Order: sequence, then structure tokens, then C-alpha cells
Amino acid sequence: MSKKSILLLCCSLCFVSATVANTPVRNTRSKQVNSKAKTERTKTQDSVRFLGNMVADRLEFRNKVSSEKEVRKAEYESRLAMESLNYPAVDIYGEDSWSEYVNPFVGADVEIPESYDIDCSSFVMPVEDKQVTSEFGYRRRFGRMHYGIDLSVNRGDTIRAAFDGKVRVRNYEHGGYGYYVIVRHPNGLETVYGHMSRQLVHENQIVRAGQPIGLGGSTGRSTGPHLHFETRFMGIPINPSTIIDFDNGVPLRDVYTFHRGSSTRYAKAGKGSRAASKRKGRNSATPKTYRIRKGDTLEAIAKRNGTTVAKLCAKNGISKTKTLTPGKALRIK
Repeated sequence: MSKKSILLLCCSLCFVSATVANTPVRNTRSKQVNSKAKTERTKTQDSVRFLGNMVADRLEFRNKVSSEKEVRKAEYESRLAMESLNYPAVDIYGEDSWSEYVNPFVGADVEIPESYDIDCSSFVMPVEDKQVTSEFGYRRRFGRMHYGIDLSVNRGDTIRAAFDGKVRVRNYEHGGYGYYVIVRHPNGLETVYGHMSRQLVHENQIVRAGQPIGLGGSTGRSTGPHLHFETRFMGIPINPSTIIDFDNGVPLRDVYTFHRGSSTRYAKAGKGSRAASKRKGRNSATPKTYRIRKGDTLEAIAKRNGTTVAKLCAKNGISKTKTLTPGKALRIK
């Protein structure tokens, strides 16, 4: 074999040896790189999964807290609503006005607010027939005032409560209302239902708007079956037709604003009930407290009760920046 052939053979062997020797090294490095990349991907996936779980946990916690707040809010509002039914309009009537008379302040010197907003949005017609047979006002032929309106009914027809409220009076008056019921409502009104043949509720019973409270009749001073229906504010009779559209059985407006005026004299006249007007009325104290409602401000409370913010603060030992808590009572006088 020539030297040239031997040299070529040696070179070939060296090349093969080098190739064989280098191949495992490249494979090992490739595996190391792939393993490192896989480890990084795993770490990234774990981080994303952890963050996702953390966000989900936070959302779940937030939703749970929000749900609990809604439940507490609903429970609180339910308690307030029930309190307003148990003590309807106590902020303006006071705690000593639950008397037996149509005018709860008969015989008392009562300060009437200059104006007061009355929510009438939940009104329900007290009778099915909407026909008004006698209007509010002075009756010349009888020489006396008619403090309500008369609605057509048949004997035995269902009489319903006009608003949510609490029954203050359930009584009978031979020379006047006959069998009648008076309901005080949280909106500040009192409604009177007279000449019924039967009462279906008792005193201090809570009633809902539209709930049956009696049956139509012609008892007392009446010439035929009808419902005598009155709307009063702190004993003052208000023409129901200025509050209710009886043709359609709906309020004329959601909020009726009472304004103190010449009708205030009716409160001073002190009509308790028609048969009992000659009796001496019990003393009723002027309202002394106001039960705070949601959204109230000191300015609004002062205006509603005919006083000033300064006097309210002095009477209750609070500052003008005091946060008002719904359901709490403020001293007015």
C-alpha cells in the first residue's frame, strides 16, 4: 500500500472517530436544553394557574361579601318597613296620639307642619265601584260639613284598605259613622271608612293596601248603602278628590304635598266622633320626636317640622355634620 493510501485511510478513520465521539455530546446538550425549557414552561403554567386561582378566590370572596351585604340590606329595610307599620308616622303624630277619636288631637293645641310630602303611590281603591255619589264640602241642606266623599257600594261589598297601615279605631256610632274603621298610614295620612255593615279588622291590627277591612252597608246616619271615605292629616280633613282620581282609581300624583292653610281650623274645632263631640277630649302631647328615614338630612327634617337645624342640634346634642342613622329618633321639642 502506498504512503498516499495509508494517509487517506488514517484521515478517514480520524473523521469517523471524531463524528462518533461528538454525537453523544450534542444529544446530551439538546436534552439539557429541552429539559430546562420544559421546566420553565411548567413554572410558567404553575404561576398562571396560581394567579388564576387567586383571582377566582378573590372574585368568589367579593361576590360572597356583596351577597351578604344585599341580604343584610334587605333585612334592614324589612325591619324598617315593619317598624313603620308598627309605629306609623310616629315622627309627626308623636307617641301619645293613639286616641279613640277621629281627630287624634281633639282638645289639644297641636302644631301642624307648614307642609308635608305624602307618598300616595301605593294607593288601592277601597271599593270596586268608583262612582262618587256625594262630594267633600259644606252641605247646605243639612247645614253642616261633609268631611269626606261617598262612594257607591252594595250591602255586603268588600271594603279595602287604601294604603298599608295600622288600625287605630274600630267603633260604632249610631248617630254618625255607624260601623267605622280608622287606619293610620306610614305616609302620614289617616283614612276613615264609615257606614259599613261589618268590620273585618280589630284595633292595632296591621293591614296591607287592598286588604279587606269591612263590608259595605248603611249603618249610622245614612239613607242608603254607601261608603263614607275620609282622608285626614293630623286630624285635618283633606278633600280626597284632591289626592285621588276616583274616575280611574289612581293617585293624581305619586306625592301629595299638604300645605297648612285655612283647613287647619278643623283641627281646632276638635271633632272627635260625631256622637262623642260633646265629650271632653284627652290631652295629647305635641309631637316630640322624629324617626329618621333613609335619605333624610337635618335641613329637610328641620323644614318638615317647622324648626331650624341649629335648634335640632342643640336639642339633640349633635353637630351639623352628624351622620343620621335611619330608624333612630331625633327630639324635635
